Amino acid sequence: MLYPFWNVLAASFSSGSAIVKGGITFFPREFTLENYEAVVKTPSLWKSAGVSIYITVFGTFLNLAFTSLMAFGLSRRDLKLRSAIMILIIFTMIFQVPMVPGYLVVKSLGMMNTLWALMIPGLISAFNLIVMISFFQNLPHGLLEAAKIDGCSDFGTWWRIALPLSIPSITTIGLFYAVSHWNAYFNAIMFVRDASLYPLQVKLRQLLVETNSDEMRSTMALTLQSVEGIKMATIIVATVPILLIYPMIQKHFIKGAMLGSVKG
Repeated sequence: MLYPFWNVLAASFSSGSAIVKGGITFFPREFTLENYEAVVKTPSLWKSAGVSIYITVFGTFLNLAFTSLMAFGLSRRDLKLRSAIMILIIFTMIFQVPMVPGYLVVKSLGMMNTLWALMIPGLISAFNLIVMISFFQNLPHGLLEAAKIDGCSDFGTWWRIALPLSIPSITTIGLFYAVSHWNAYFNAIMFVRDASLYPLQVKLRQLLVETNSDEMRSTMALTLQSVEGIKMATIIVATVPILLIYPMIQKHFIKGAMLGSVKG
């Protein structure tokens, strides 16, 4: 699992000619930092990185807010039409939205060529919603009743009681949402036409596919040999940020991954 990533890392510190010749395994050949210098000096890549950071942070916040609100409501067994709503949610897990109707919905809502198109269509994941419903149902019922007796509204109970107790669940689901936003590619290709709004993964795809063209090389001031090194460096730059999140939330992630496996 680690070897392909390590191989790309070694290639990103190698010269373009060494990459073209092949033979790079665990260690760089003709060590150089020119590949990363070229990436740093490319304004379009920085702008795409900013777009990815924006939709990852803000999009994940929206995902968690709406998912937890809906999950908290559906965790109440006395909610009217709860069973019918759950059936509809499960239905969306089995039958995905077809491409053309999904495109027409986004277009009719005026979200074409905006960053909203990369965040709103996947606002609530059915799988993550069901996980959070299960978590909220396992919260002590007496605690929620006590909050209600003390005068807490449903929203206040969600904000003051349910959310603080659901940090492991929120952290795990937030990671899933963040990775999804960071890797946003298909929706960006489908709904965004303005190159200035492309996220990093789309810009990476352009670099991997289109750097053989004379126009692309002249834009980034690349030579034919340096292209391969730039590709490797860009892959590392696009991958490392999301990897750095895992160690910081490892404790909560492990707890969240165990949700439902053990009940006290």
